[in-house]
Amino acid sequence: MKFIIQQEGLPDQSSVYEVIARAFEREDESRLVNRMRQSNAFVPELSLVAMYEQKIVGHILFSKIIIHNQLRITPSLALAPLAVEPDFQRQGVGSLLVREGLKRSRELGFTSVVVLGHEHYYPRFEFIPTTKWGIRPPFQVPAEVFMAVELVKDSLSGIQGTVRYPDDFFE
Repeated sequence: MKFIIQQEGLPDQSSVYEVIARAFEREDESRLVNRMRQSNAFVPELSLVAMYEQKIVGHILFSKIIIHNQLRITPSLALAPLAVEPDFQRQGVGSLLVREGLKRSRELGFTSVVVLGHEHYYPRFEFIPTTKWGIRPPFQVPAEVFMAVELVKDSLSGIQGTVRYPDDFFE
């Protein structure tokens, strides 16, 4: 199967909502994406869809976040959510979306990405637990599921602190 990855357009938003709702079997993540589109953390170029025969079958969103401590604030991105239509899961759609999203993030000048996700899935894209750098989530989760990847070598070296998501993540 040939999938095309492209930036989400305004006409795609209702289809994206439905794809995400079906993938997660609930609407929380779909509503999150709708809120994020109205947020200062939204990067339109990093809201991507996977197309198959002119139908949206997947979506990924990268949003601006910060890593902060008492001495500094470091910009980064959060990958959330990644969703693929149930009938298209396990066919490489998610991997295509992640790889293209990371590539575009790097091209836009971002240096790192954080994800709360499956401990066996994201390491294939070089994500590793944030404990390596002393970076903490803003909530309690097992260390192995809170990961980051450096888009620029050593961009997280010396960065310690807590990730701060936009308020839209918690509404």
